[in-house]
Amino acid sequence: MAMLTVRNLPDDVHRALRVRAALHGRSTEAEVREILSSAVRPETRVRVGEALAELGRKVGLTNEDFEVLNLTRDNTPAEPPRIE
Repeated sequence: MAMLTVRNLPDDVHRALRVRAALHGRSTEAEVREILSSAVRPETRVRVGEALAELGRKVGLTNEDFEVLNLTRDNTPAEPPRIE
């Protein structure tokens, strides 16, 4: 797991972090991890897999639809490129 060092953190910011951590029942380090996680991975982000699954449910795709795709798929191996 990666480590991160933050230098020159103002005293008032450090104090505010300690207070916020105490309010949430966490250590200051755990609070900083939570803040960073929520900043870079917001709850409103689009999750591609979930979006595709929801789309499939909306249009009524079934397992049989995917079986048809597998039957019609071209399974012949691709030829390697020729360098002449």
